[in-house]
Amino acid sequence: MRIGIIGIGGVGGYYGGKLALKYTGRSRHEIIFNARGAHLAAIRRDGLRLVTVDGEYTIRPAQATDNPLEMGPLDLAIFCTKSYGLEDAARAIAGNLSDDSVVLPLLNGVDITDRLRAALPRGTVLYGGVFISSAIQGPGLVKQVGGTGQLFFGPADRADVEKFRPIEALLKEAGIKAELSADALLPLWTKYIFIGPMAGITSLTGKPFGEVLANADDRAMVEGMMREVEAVARKKGVNFPADIVQSSVGKAAAFAPATKTSMQLDYERGNRTELDIFIAYMVKAGKELGIPVPLHKKVYAELLQRDL
Repeated sequence: MRIGIIGIGGVGGYYGGKLALKYTGRSRHEIIFNARGAHLAAIRRDGLRLVTVDGEYTIRPAQATDNPLEMGPLDLAIFCTKSYGLEDAARAIAGNLSDDSVVLPLLNGVDITDRLRAALPRGTVLYGGVFISSAIQGPGLVKQVGGTGQLFFGPADRADVEKFRPIEALLKEAGIKAELSADALLPLWTKYIFIGPMAGITSLTGKPFGEVLANADDRAMVEGMMREVEAVARKKGVNFPADIVQSSVGKAAAFAPATKTSMQLDYERGNRTELDIFIAYMVKAGKELGIPVPLHKKVYAELLQRDL
């Protein structure tokens, strides 16, 4: 199987690194990194240095390139880009995919699969996501700073789930905590209801998890935004448990108090942010479904001013 990792940032570096560590030079599977700039140059020169909670590794994939023409045909494309680069990345590698190719997105957000299906003329696009905190620390260096490393994925049609069991096995054999789900929308939205509101409030206040949850007003905003997400998700047919808001707040409280969200860090560093998937999407979905989302509108309006 020829596997392309599209985007070697924190997520792509971790999961792509795990796959390349296991399979490069030792099996019929070929792992190809699609990266760019100084990061790509360092990987080509010295390999990818991956620091995880389990150890440190230097990884050399079968190929590392920024040119889709050099990648060749892909059986599996794992998308790990930022949301704002998704369509450009999809269009760039569309020619590497056939009708039999499988596309697995591991981005944040709940509309990523729909966006990829609209951008790619060929291939089966799955639902997918991960629970990990990892980031590029410098050219050629990716570090996991938290999270379980759990990866979940699945098709839109639960009747097709067994078709993708070999991909689950491939991931597990590489030491990845992978789970193929017949209802992948549930874990996708379970992550979203937790990370979206936390990303919004940590970015708005500049506070880490511990300070947000310790402040009564900030915590109330988080819980209120989670209730808005719950209402939208249930309207879309997501079968949340009754205590989803309480359990999501508890999940946030289990993180180290100094934890910051990726969007918060992007604001602090002056980088482009994923405001579109974390907050803007909910404003749009609420309008389309006729569900009030005043807290998301408030946070969106305030954060949007920082992006101008």
